[in-house]
Amino acid sequence: MTEAQKQNGRRIIVAIDGPAGAGKSTIARHLAERFGLLNLESGAMYRAFALKALRTGTSVGDGAALDALAQNTSIHLEPGKAGNSVFLDGEDVTALLRDAAVTEAASKVSVYPPIRARMVRLQQELGERGGVVMEGRDIGTVVFPKAEVKIFLDAAPEVRGLRRYEQMGQMGPAPVVVPAEEVVRELRLRDERDRNRADSPLKAADDAVILDSTNLTLEEVVNEAERIVKEKLTGL
Repeated sequence: MTEAQKQNGRRIIVAIDGPAGAGKSTIARHLAERFGLLNLESGAMYRAFALKALRTGTSVGDGAALDALAQNTSIHLEPGKAGNSVFLDGEDVTALLRDAAVTEAASKVSVYPPIRARMVRLQQELGERGGVVMEGRDIGTVVFPKAEVKIFLDAAPEVRGLRRYEQMGQMGPAPVVVPAEEVVRELRLRDERDRNRADSPLKAADDAVILDSTNLTLEEVVNEAERIVKEKLTGL
């Protein structure tokens, strides 16, 4: 990024929001590398906290217990060339965060306002100097409402579900035993929770650019996201 691409002494922020399985992480990684930005995964923070809840036997349906747990939880992201390393209470738990049970628990703990408030504060601290791309579900609406670039990445539930199913099959040596239909069903349930939660529901910011990847290849989505960022930077 050049000096001309800074605003009031702060480098730009690219906010990418969208439902599960839309490809936010992939696009964020590419944009970070392409434009020299730091890639911060908000979802990794929720998954790390969900992992702790599972480890401690804290019910993901007990908001008060989760809030108490959060007060004694430390989550830290350490950027690297291969992506972020996520530390939970000083332990590197990066390799554990894509477990299906952790992902499902993260979706449930994220509906509680006290938990979201804590995560939002942490995310804002990490990105306060700018020069970052952050993906999640409320980045452009709540975490960084003044981000210079906002993209809402979406796709039809069936397409996102099949992508997630294929991704699960590549995550380890064991074959995927969950039917594709079940993955799509769980994704629809997660969409319902994310879009209808009382605090920070999933929605596109008024000034976000909608990018629907339903009928696009990965290369086409990447190229379009890159074009959006370039266009925004030209106008700064």
